Amino acid sequence: MLKKLVLLAIFAVSAFAMHSVEVNINDTDLEVSAKVDLGQFNYNVEPNTTFLGFRIVDADNTHSSDKKYRNDPYYEANFLMKKPLSSSGLSVGMGVKFNYTTDFSSVPLGLEATYKVPAKAFVPMYVNGSVYYGPRVLSFGTADRYYEYRLSYDIELINNGRVTLGYRSMHTSYQDVRSNYVYNQAFYFGFKFFF
Repeated sequence: MLKKLVLLAIFAVSAFAMHSVEVNINDTDLEVSAKVDLGQFNYNVEPNTTFLGFRIVDADNTHSSDKKYRNDPYYEANFLMKKPLSSSGLSVGMGVKFNYTTDFSSVPLGLEATYKVPAKAFVPMYVNGSVYYGPRVLSFGTADRYYEYRLSYDIELINNGRVTLGYRSMHTSYQDVRSNYVYNQAFYFGFKFFF
C-alpha cells in the first residue's frame, strides 16, 4: 500500500512540474539548454516555479562585432524563480547566472517573462523575453561587464512540444582591446520540449 501511495505522489508531482530542453540553431550557431524543475525532487518547493539549468552556445564570429576574434563556446549555469501573475497569462521571474567563455566569466542578474497569448481558437502561443546584466563588480578576470537580452515567440504544435523563433543579443565586454564585444547577436529557430 505504501509503495502505491509513493508512486501516486511521484506521478502527481510530475504531472504539474515541467523540466525543459531547448535546441536552437541558425546558419552558424548552435545553442542547447536544459532546465530542471526542482519541485519534482523537493516537496518543499512548489512545482513549476524554481528551476536550475545550463546552456551552451557554440557560435562562430559571423554574428559578432569583430570578425578577427575567435568565439570560443559559451557555458552557463542558471537559477530561476518564476511565478504566474494571477490568471492574466503572464509569468515573471528573477534569475541569476554564472557564465564562462575563454577569458570571461560573470554572474549577471536578470528578469524573465512569459505571456500566453489568449487566442483559444488556435494552437497555444507564447511570447518570451529576458534581460540579464552583470556590471564590473559581478565580472571576473578580464571581463568588464555582461548583458544579454532575448525575445522569442513559441507555437505549441503538440502537447508539451513548441517551435520557437527568437532573437538573442549577448555582449561580453572586456577590459582589454576587445572592449565592448558583441559575442553573438542573431535570430534563431528551434524546438522546446517540456516533460
